[in-house]
Amino acid sequence: MTEHYAGLDVGVAETAICIVDLKGEVRLETTVATEPDVIAQALAPWRATLRRAGHEAGALSPWLQPALKDLGVPATCLETRHVRAALAAQRNKTDATDALGLAHLMRTGWYRTAHVKTEAAYRLRLLLIQRRNLKRKFLDLENSIRHSLKSFGVKLAKVGRGAFDQAVRDACADDPLTAELMDCMLIARAALWTQYLKLHALTVRVVAQDEVCRRFMAIPGVGPIAALTFRTAVDDPMRFKRSRDVGAYFGLTSKRWQSGTSIDIQGRISKAGDPDVRRALYEAASAMLTRYKGRSALKSWGETIAKRCHKKAVVAVARKLAVIMHAMWRDGTVYADAVETGVADGGATAKECKLLGVYA
Repeated sequence: MTEHYAGLDVGVAETAICIVDLKGEVRLETTVATEPDVIAQALAPWRATLRRAGHEAGALSPWLQPALKDLGVPATCLETRHVRAALAAQRNKTDATDALGLAHLMRTGWYRTAHVKTEAAYRLRLLLIQRRNLKRKFLDLENSIRHSLKSFGVKLAKVGRGAFDQAVRDACADDPLTAELMDCMLIARAALWTQYLKLHALTVRVVAQDEVCRRFMAIPGVGPIAALTFRTAVDDPMRFKRSRDVGAYFGLTSKRWQSGTSIDIQGRISKAGDPDVRRALYEAASAMLTRYKGRSALKSWGETIAKRCHKKAVVAVARKLAVIMHAMWRDGTVYADAVETGVADGGATAKECKLLGVYA
């Protein structure tokens, strides 16, 4: 019996479907509505011999992937960067050719699977995203007000957030038009700040009720946002075979370009994966190195690197934090600083040393 493989180029309204056999010959090319039951119905005649049906990771993947699985479709969510590189050789880019390329990727097995997070993780992720969006819009509006008033010689660089509203109103008191305009901007700014504080309080409550996040926050520099961001991005710690793989997954390891014996370049970090997690880990590492006043083996290790380059030290500590947090989550352990447990005096076990990231 001949095996078949399907490629699904998913769009918001329509999905292009292509089915090829084991030899690569096209057996079906069609376009259907982007609904799980409609897609499953289109694949139904091939269900007995359909081995894999691949679709690229996207905004609809958290909804589409589990729905197709429930309908009996052997769906696979594909890693976006790998798919983009594989399809770059195509002369023309259309939905049909993309579906054909995805079908061939499924046939040859030359693809990487993307992890589809649980619905609970996506809900918490949405909370973090909308909190961040409100904060960014608030800062954009505030900076716009500051910049606009510079045209009249008003400098608000040294005005704090609490006194900002009154300072702007006082500066525009003698100009009715500008005062009315700025009043609208300040009302919008206040509304954004109020709603941001609500989402921030909700985030803190969620973290306080999560046992894993509370353990993460025992690490110096790791706050509620960093803890929840890391937790929702990893989702399942068992999907990583080794804790050190987490640093590479979030783009905190160096790229390498090697060819023959004459070229071997160690580049900057890859910046692959989730930028929010990378940003949160970087901020946590920076807080540990600059604001945390206690003694820490990890901090001392980072300070040694900081003597050469502070930014590289922060990235290195951020990578170690990712490794430590994953190991804590996977093993169910708690953070105990190497200095406190007596690593310097030989008082910590090898597992504790590995957990704290004090190994080379």
